[in-house]
Amino acid sequence: MKQLVLLSLIETFEMVGVSMVLGTAIGIILATLLVLTRPSGLSPKPFIYQTLGIILNAFRSIPFIILIILMIPFTRFWAGTSIGTAAATLPLTFAASLLITRIIEDALNTTPKGLIEVGKALGASNLQIIMKIQFREALPLIVSGLTTISINIIGFSAMAGTVGGGGLGDLAIRYGYQRYDFTLLIIIVIILIAMVQCVQTLGNFLSARLKK
Repeated sequence: MKQLVLLSLIETFEMVGVSMVLGTAIGIILATLLVLTRPSGLSPKPFIYQTLGIILNAFRSIPFIILIILMIPFTRFWAGTSIGTAAATLPLTFAASLLITRIIEDALNTTPKGLIEVGKALGASNLQIIMKIQFREALPLIVSGLTTISINIIGFSAMAGTVGGGGLGDLAIRYGYQRYDFTLLIIIVIILIAMVQCVQTLGNFLSARLKK
């Protein structure tokens, strides 16, 4: 049983880690596009901004468990199966990217307009202003937001276990629930709580350091 718990823990780390890395990369790209094209942005394009915003909001409104089911055809195409950690990583990445995009967009929009005007006066390009001014100013907020999303993704990864997604959630369903192993359920809950506490503590530490 210890080996099963350890293996499931490793699978959970893999799912959360990969989905957060890929989700952050996608989120940075989409958030940058939103910040650039918003009506008061550096390169206003209302149609692109509104269209992308509607799409993001539409997908964000879908509960994760339903999103997993809707993405099964894509998951089978991408991973060759609809179960397991590889299959669960795709909907987790998709969900993470949606949340991260909005978190980063909101953080970037808190940059004082004065700093942006200084960047323009110095001849910086739009991309340079976003990357070298707005991202630097927003970094503590972004780290704080990513911490919260990481905790959400840990919860989502456990939820993915209900449809055979692997990890601690899958172990809890197969052995804890279906085989009535209440002790195992308690152990898994304790592990998940410990993971969340560690992520929150690390995120708070990094955010505080970046604010100095």
